[in-house]
Amino acid sequence: MKYALVTGGSRGIGRAVCVKLACMGYYVIVNCVNNLPEALKTLELVRRAGQDGEIMMFDVSNGEQVRKTIEEWQDAHPGCYIEVLVNNAGIRRDNILALMPQEDWNQVLDITLKGFYNVTQLLLPSMMRRKYGRIVNMASVSGLSGIQGQTNYSAAKGGLIAATKALAKEVACKNITVNAVAPGFIKTDMVEGLDEEALRKTIPANRFGTPEEVAEVVGFLVSNVAGYITGDVISICGGLYT
Repeated sequence: MKYALVTGGSRGIGRAVCVKLACMGYYVIVNCVNNLPEALKTLELVRRAGQDGEIMMFDVSNGEQVRKTIEEWQDAHPGCYIEVLVNNAGIRRDNILALMPQEDWNQVLDITLKGFYNVTQLLLPSMMRRKYGRIVNMASVSGLSGIQGQTNYSAAKGGLIAATKALAKEVACKNITVNAVAPGFIKTDMVEGLDEEALRKTIPANRFGTPEEVAEVVGFLVSNVAGYITGDVISICGGLYT
């Protein structure tokens, strides 16, 4: 049995990634914080794709909660390990920095960066012992180019990109790849409230992307044929940032 964990897997890009991994033969562990009904929908889609999975509830920014949950799973599955990790959990709290509450700054960075540390640091030892692993981090074009009104989000995703590049160098000798994907405007809950018609005019492809298009790139990066690609960032943005 091959195991994959997708944080923030209950909706949007995370859900599409879970389904893609199921199609690739993975037993998919769907992480969510508290939206169990949506996580159950994702799990049903995983099963329709011909694989099984389970739901693992924890807040990625809560180190103690992450450790307790993952260690319990490891104890219950002796001899098994999670070989694919997709760090997808993230939130937006947009505002100009001059008016941004400290809580909004902290929450966005904690979920993206502290979440990356909390989950990845626990799963790496098993990957290193077995000399195989695939880690994909969900960044954003915002982390590459910077977007006004998203200083917190840009900082979080830019930090995640830098962490991706550094960790890739640390573990490449163990046959572990670490890459990031940087979506632009993708049709998910994360872009609700944005003016799609106006934003489409700024995108050379003249449309928003789909979660499934992002999931296809994630699927490629975790596959065996991508074993020589590490420390890379792939933009999925219809030409918005090149």
